Amino acid sequence: MRRILIKSILISCSWLPLAVSHALGTVIGWGFMLIPSRAARDTKTNISLCFPELTRNKQRRLVRKSLAETGKTIMETSALWMRPWEKILRLIRYVDGLEVALKARLSGHGLILASPHLGAWEAAGLYCAATFGMTCLYRPLRMIELEGLVQNARSRLGANYVPTNTRGIRALYKALGKGGTVAMLPDQEPRTGSGCYAPFFGMPAYSMALLVHLSKRTGAPIVLTYCERLARGRGYHLHFREAPQEIYSLDTETAVAAMNQAVEGLIRECPTQYQWSYRRFGTRPLGERSLYD
Repeated sequence: MRRILIKSILISCSWLPLAVSHALGTVIGWGFMLIPSRAARDTKTNISLCFPELTRNKQRRLVRKSLAETGKTIMETSALWMRPWEKILRLIRYVDGLEVALKARLSGHGLILASPHLGAWEAAGLYCAATFGMTCLYRPLRMIELEGLVQNARSRLGANYVPTNTRGIRALYKALGKGGTVAMLPDQEPRTGSGCYAPFFGMPAYSMALLVHLSKRTGAPIVLTYCERLARGRGYHLHFREAPQEIYSLDTETAVAAMNQAVEGLIRECPTQYQWSYRRFGTRPLGERSLYD
């Protein structure tokens, strides 16, 4: 019964015009501000840590706008999961830098797409799956009722989702070895023991090393990508960017720091659309207390 109810809600929301969906998302975001919520608390904490140069008023405005974008993420997801793929791809109005990714793919060593929690990353994933085909790591949802629906939605355009374990990592290497494409979230905090600390907005952040290890061991070039929401629900603008040369350093910490800096650069282009509610600084160096409640 719960699964049927959730699916019915998703289907109903999926057919709303994108402008209406985003408007409702904005209201949801305002609700996060009015009603005490973890999303609001963590967003405030992250923005104060990452933008100390802003006045309190400017930080508060950024928090409000960020939570509105979080609400849009919630509302648009049903459309991105449930609508026919042709209609989803038509929502991506502009694409810039695609030639960077196409050229990188000609290397013969595969391609690694690094797509942070910025803008409509579900839309970016669907476009990249349709364009390149790709293999991605996947963590099962907490709501098991949605597992099959989400798997089908994300894989229907050519994406292959593999588990976040040794078998999944082997699948990534295998895909790159065949000249395929791998997509990863470079700002995802890894499990303890599988990453290293590197600066992110001037703060030490426990960061994944897997992405740079994949590139180092296979020779696969890295391209950054994110999908920016356009104002008034007009659709999306997809960006592809060449990664900085330092990301290919043989020194892991140097490479991871370059990855974080590149992600930070993308976020600064549209800071309101980053998922600031994510506890990016959750794992602290030994002896430091938690930054979150």
